[in-house]
Amino acid sequence: MILDENSVFIQTLRWKCIESRVYSKRFHYGRFVLSPLRKGRADTIGIAMRRALLGEVKGTCITHVKLENIKHEYSAIIGIEESVHDILMNLKEIVLRSDSYGIQEASIYIVGPRNVTAQDIILPPSVKIIDTTQHIARLTKSITFDIRLRIEKNRGYLIHSPTNYGDGIFPIDAVFMPVRDANYSIHSYGSGNEIREVLFLEIWTNGGLTPREALYEASRNLINFFIPFLHGEEQNIDGMNSRKGSNIPSFPLSHVLTNTGETKEIFEFQHIFIDQLELPSRIYNCLRRANIYTLLDLLNYSQEDLMRIEQFGKKSVEQVLEILRKRFAIDLPRN
Repeated sequence: MILDENSVFIQTLRWKCIESRVYSKRFHYGRFVLSPLRKGRADTIGIAMRRALLGEVKGTCITHVKLENIKHEYSAIIGIEESVHDILMNLKEIVLRSDSYGIQEASIYIVGPRNVTAQDIILPPSVKIIDTTQHIARLTKSITFDIRLRIEKNRGYLIHSPTNYGDGIFPIDAVFMPVRDANYSIHSYGSGNEIREVLFLEIWTNGGLTPREALYEASRNLINFFIPFLHGEEQNIDGMNSRKGSNIPSFPLSHVLTNTGETKEIFEFQHIFIDQLELPSRIYNCLRRANIYTLLDLLNYSQEDLMRIEQFGKKSVEQVLEILRKRFAIDLPRN
């Protein structure tokens, strides 16, 4: 009877966005509700979600700037109102969005006199500027403003220690967090053993992600943290083999048949996303354009199907197969 009651309860759990506002390009707000929850569960979920939103959601920032013939960040450049330090701080304020991983390059090449804004940055195709009006520098003379930028996607903070700028490369302390703040509250109703809770989540972002996208990514990351517990215990803390006779069930990926793609045991491949496979940026972007987001989506394709994807050739298929075989002992079938 208890099992049946839990099954019904899980099936009726729902979430939705009850409020969404865009105050500016760099200030988004969303409010979400999850219900009904048993007493105590709302606090458990709320704490985990808030920490995941603030610490595990990835963002994109400018992390390095290259200025030729400049030796110190407090140097003044003839024909530019701002010092090098001021320019670096203005570049730090630029909010970016990127669907690619790894280091990417951008640049600015402008001849003065004129104001230089984020709109003047020459970006790779996969990177987008959220607010192109961000001021960078004001050129007061007919000089050439030529700089190179390094763009990275990461999570949390990247604090650089003092270094020698003799090579003209200036690191920027990057704040990758697209979620500026997150909060949760709980509303209870009912009485006795029938007490239920409603969880409210509030999310503020810088526009690099919408609150809904941030909630999705944080939830996905939390799920990924617990996937290893679906496997049988392999090692203890000291790196020794696990106890013999352990009755913990095992769900290894090797249970997937390599010739047909069918499974002997049910495993939630939909919770493994392709950005976890550490694919090259070009391959990752091709798969995303083909609406392939999870490992389960990818397993629905044969090798020939992949080759029909635009800009996806034999070499790309071989790279995907190598990663699948190495990490999951999975092979894609041939038609």
